[in-house]
Amino acid sequence: MDQAPPAPGIDPSARPPRPERGQELEVVVDRLAYGGNGVARHEGYVLFVPGTLPGDRVRVQVTNRKRAYGEARVLELVTPSPDRIDPVADHPGVAWQVLPYEKQLAIKAEQVEDALRRIGHLDGFELEPIVAAEAQWGYRNKLEYSFGTAPDGSLVCGFHAPGSWEDIVDGVSLLGSDRLAAAREQVLAFCREQNLGAYDRREQKGFLRNLVLREARRTGELQVRLVTSRGELDTAAFAAAVEATSLVWTQIDQVGETTQGGFSELVDGRETITEQLGGLDFAISSEAFFQTNTEMAERLYGVAIEYADLKGWERVYDLFCGIGTIGLSLARRAGEVWGLEVIEPAVADAIGNARRNEIENAKFFAGDVRLALRELVETAGRPDVLVVDPPRAGLSQKVVRRIIEANPKKIVYVSCNPTTLAPNAAQLVEAGYELKKVRPVDMFPQTPHIECVALLERTGQPQPPA
Repeated sequence: MDQAPPAPGIDPSARPPRPERGQELEVVVDRLAYGGNGVARHEGYVLFVPGTLPGDRVRVQVTNRKRAYGEARVLELVTPSPDRIDPVADHPGVAWQVLPYEKQLAIKAEQVEDALRRIGHLDGFELEPIVAAEAQWGYRNKLEYSFGTAPDGSLVCGFHAPGSWEDIVDGVSLLGSDRLAAAREQVLAFCREQNLGAYDRREQKGFLRNLVLREARRTGELQVRLVTSRGELDTAAFAAAVEATSLVWTQIDQVGETTQGGFSELVDGRETITEQLGGLDFAISSEAFFQTNTEMAERLYGVAIEYADLKGWERVYDLFCGIGTIGLSLARRAGEVWGLEVIEPAVADAIGNARRNEIENAKFFAGDVRLALRELVETAGRPDVLVVDPPRAGLSQKVVRRIIEANPKKIVYVSCNPTTLAPNAAQLVEAGYELKKVRPVDMFPQTPHIECVALLERTGQPQPPA
């Protein structure tokens, strides 16, 4: 899995010759890098080629060149890979749909292992078999669409055209259910009937921006959120046109495209929808984070529960706890759970979810882990088990230090990015922990995204990293 240039200090004369920007080459792709780009070589020089598979022979044009690697775009698929299959969907966001699913799983497992060994320089751990997804299509419980204007002037609701930040292609995502597709059609029909125009991303003006749909797979409840610029909307007509458990209108002032922030108004129904996960009920507000694959989130958290191996007396920390999904799933097996999350509305949701499920041994607090973890240790005492579910960027070195200071016996690391898990795990191993095992979980078929759970256990008295 090539991803970055060799370490500094290599004799420049030993480097392979670099092709010129704009130069056309014929190359064979030999593997996929983390993130999904194909990796090819021209006289030893590494090229990253989006949209290709191992075994593809392609004619490419070099678009970017650096000292040790470059980027290229496909001009022609000369000979397809023997693994290549016909695509099912005609929309972006499903780059790996041309790979048989069994091959997708194998590559994802390989990339997790490669990241841990090559980036983290780790060995001696057990890489457990990857957990396959229950559904390969129609699994997403949340979809975000963008509004745009077609060449004929009609309103469309779909996806950014490949390589474009301003052009929107009309379409429905096959990663969502038929019910989400029907909700999109209702909203689009209403907007067209009302003669509402799309936000122009180049001119930075206009009204309709995004449509965010969320479905509670277990309860059948539906949340529809229309995101616009500041303006007027016939909310009564909107409520009459769209069937939803929770119908929300969000107005934002930002110039760039975003679905976060702004002012939200409940148009019809309830503020939240309720989803069930692991035998618990969770209220989900319109901007709350919730795993987008409900069925596989249950499997992912099941691995975390298995790795935690609680006996009923342990003190558990749940860092980056969000609305409390992992912490509350562990609470029934723990002595006490303490959750920490920087986003205050999410903490409020976590507290409400604990009450909703009559869980009394879980407490949640708002705070930046970097600053608040020391105070939590002083308040609650040192954790026996620490569960961490960080964003894609992983843990900063300061957060790793705070975790080492907290001195848990066991760390369960839920990761959505093996290339940031690897250095974090290496720092913890250097400090006295042992990486015992890792299990990948495929949450997102047809895409290169990988989730996994890692178990680290203390082998001695941890020491801060140098």
